[in-house]
Parts: sequence; structure tokens; C-alpha cells
Amino acid sequence: MRQTWRRLTFLHWPYSPDAVRPLLPGGLKLDTFDGSAWIALVPFEIHNLVPLPHFPETNVRTYVIGPDGGRGVWFFSLDAARLLAVVGARAGYRLPYYWASMRVLYEDGRIRYWTRRKWPHEPRSLEAVVVPGQKYAPEELGERDHFFTARFCLYTTVRGRMSRAQIEHPQWPLARAELVSLKQDLVEAAGLREPSGMPIVHYCEEIEVKIGFPERADG
Repeated sequence: MRQTWRRLTFLHWPYSPDAVRPLLPGGLKLDTFDGSAWIALVPFEIHNLVPLPHFPETNVRTYVIGPDGGRGVWFFSLDAARLLAVVGARAGYRLPYYWASMRVLYEDGRIRYWTRRKWPHEPRSLEAVVVPGQKYAPEELGERDHFFTARFCLYTTVRGRMSRAQIEHPQWPLARAELVSLKQDLVEAAGLREPSGMPIVHYCEEIEVKIGFPERADG
């Protein structure tokens, strides 16, 4: 599946590995950096996904090593504003998608993200304001920046077996960003404590992505 991601913000917080590891399914190993697990809250827009018009999405994720040795993403939740996308991803990828009312607005140099999960899901929400900044030069990006973003597969369980879907994209054109405000309970819905402290923030204006279909990763 080809798609374009726009106005994407990464918000990352460190967590104790002992707090995150029990939330993973068997077969996945927690991927850590500087001794910490990392939880990301990622709001953005999806464009050019045939046959759907563009729509916002927000996901909560962490980083894992699969049984096949791949270093990828494990999603705790994905909220999307298109019901067809939710139904298709739940059926085809077994990903924990939720249908939500969502908006992404750009005004006065600020991006405002807004999410409210729809019934019959438990009410959960996100309100965030981000100010994008200047792009990083490639030499300014370090090992931690690549740990967060250079992820080329996702893991999911299909019919009780660990599966992997390949993700292809160029190197992220990352930019600086400032988080002005944040109110959310999507992270807590995953079974984690509320994030503490200011997150590490990255921004990307646009990137082209291809996502493959799930294939068995447990041998």
C-alpha cells in the first residue's frame, strides 16, 4: 500500500522496561535505548491511500525486536478518522485501530491535533499544539534520532501467530518542533502510567511510504 504521511509529530518519553515489557505478546523482545523503553505518541495525516481520501491518524507505539531479528514497531493503539480504514486494518493486519473524530489544523504557524474516540469505544482523547521548526541537517541527527524513526517493519499477531509487515520509506526529513500544549489519555489506555516530563519532539512535513502485507515472522 502506497501512502503519503504529512504533518507528522513524534512525541517520545522514556519508560522503565519493566513497565512496558509485560504489555508485549510472546515472541517480541523490547528494544531499548540508553537503558529505557520508549513510548511514542504520533499524530499525523494520511494522504493518497487508494481509495480513501485523506484522513488523520494517531498512534501509540513502542519499539521491539521480532523473532526474525527485525527491529520494528509494536502498536498499542491506532486512532483513525475513516471507518473503512479502521475496518480494513483490523481485518487485514489485526492492528488495534479505533474509529475517532479527528482534526489536524494548521494556523498561525501552529499545528493543532484533536482526537475523540467514537462509541462503542471507551472515551479517549488527544489535544496537542505543536510549532514546527527548522529541518535538521543529516549530520545533526544522532543514534537516538535514528532509533526512534528508522523502523522498517511492524509486528502484529495474525491468527495467533507473530507476523511482520515491511515498511519502506526514505530517510526521514526530520525537523525541530516545540510542544506548546498536550492533553491526552491515549497512552494510559494502553496500560501505561501517564507520561511524565517533556517529551522529545520531532516533526516531519511529508514522507512517502509503502507498507506490505503481513507475513509470518515466527518461523
